[in-house]
Amino acid sequence: MFALADVNSFYASCEAVFRPDLRGKPIVCLSNNDGCVIARNAPAKALGIRMGTPWFQLREQVFTEKINVFSSNYSLYANLSHRFMMLLEEMSSRVEAYSIDECFVEATGIDRYMPFEEYGQQLREHILRSTGLTIGVGLGESKTLAKSAQWASKEWPQFKGVLALTRDNPRRTEKLLSLQPVEEVWGVGSRTAKKLQVMGITTALQLARANLAFVRRNFTVVLERTVRELNGESCIALEDAPPAKQQIVCSRSFGERITTYDAMHQAICQYAERAAEKLREERQHCRHISVFIKTSPFSVNETYYGNVASEKLLIPTRDTRDIIAAAVRALEHIWLDDRRYAKAGVMLNDFTPAGVAQLQLFDDVQPHHNSEQLMKVIDGINHSGLGKVWFAGRGTAQSWQMKRELLSPAYTTRWSDIPKARM
Repeated sequence: MFALADVNSFYASCEAVFRPDLRGKPIVCLSNNDGCVIARNAPAKALGIRMGTPWFQLREQVFTEKINVFSSNYSLYANLSHRFMMLLEEMSSRVEAYSIDECFVEATGIDRYMPFEEYGQQLREHILRSTGLTIGVGLGESKTLAKSAQWASKEWPQFKGVLALTRDNPRRTEKLLSLQPVEEVWGVGSRTAKKLQVMGITTALQLARANLAFVRRNFTVVLERTVRELNGESCIALEDAPPAKQQIVCSRSFGERITTYDAMHQAICQYAERAAEKLREERQHCRHISVFIKTSPFSVNETYYGNVASEKLLIPTRDTRDIIAAAVRALEHIWLDDRRYAKAGVMLNDFTPAGVAQLQLFDDVQPHHNSEQLMKVIDGINHSGLGKVWFAGRGTAQSWQMKRELLSPAYTTRWSDIPKARM
């Protein structure tokens, strides 16, 4: 038995945790550089605000109620996500983080001590009491059924945020699947959904009753697995540890256009530094570093330019100095003057768990002395909350940094931003 715990309107809910005055009010969160709507809570949806609406359009519209708009506060969201997952681990022996706001929880055998839906309510109460976040919980004999149950727990308020699909109540499962559109089924993409609809399969129940040979012949093994899961056959096990990443990308759109090499050099150094930190978090080494830069394809009267260059190292590394040096070399191959660059990024590939390689006879490249110790010290300082250290190449006056004019305080990660209670 699987349980899926999902935080309701996660980004918007995080903004309201430390702002009791905003609870029940319309909240909207914006993408990088305050571009467009990427999250909204239920009151904002009720006002007709749609995902992807550009901020410049939204602020010109008149609504019957004030809209509370925030820039994306990634440090706050990441911290509350971590707390949410740690609290779930207090209630189950196995938890799999599926996304920043969703976790699968092992629930097998819970019904020996309490009904499944009572367990789901306990999860809700535990998370709400400890974080102020409200979650929905769906339970089923497969991950796909748990996902469908969680979808239904949000669609119909009579379930009070928790719904269990069990073998001893097949009529409930059939009823739910008959009401769930096929495009809402976990694992069914938009293209697959359109093809299924053309074939007359419009609901999850119709998909569950589809012939497996027909599905395999006309679609993929992945959809066949989804059909099996909808019928209660568990085909996707819990992952105790996420699979190792095959690529790390660190990129951003600039708050203002970059026109000088020095500014781009600073940006690439910063992205390379962050990518190297992520690489060490994955306990990996890499030997392939790529850099891309591009102008905006939407700029009027400007010729679009975008390019990418790569460097391959002889020895796999996770030393920030090596990655910055390779990224800067790659940048030099593709930089063009007289361009207004809108975005750049650094990509790491070709991972190995050990920084060992077979050198040629005349190779004189050697790893940095005490590299591991130095990187450990740097990461320790940067994660301590007491201060930050960085490489000089990224500079200090970064006018090109991402625009976040509506950013909320770092309530959980900066001492000066901790809310103060009024006596």
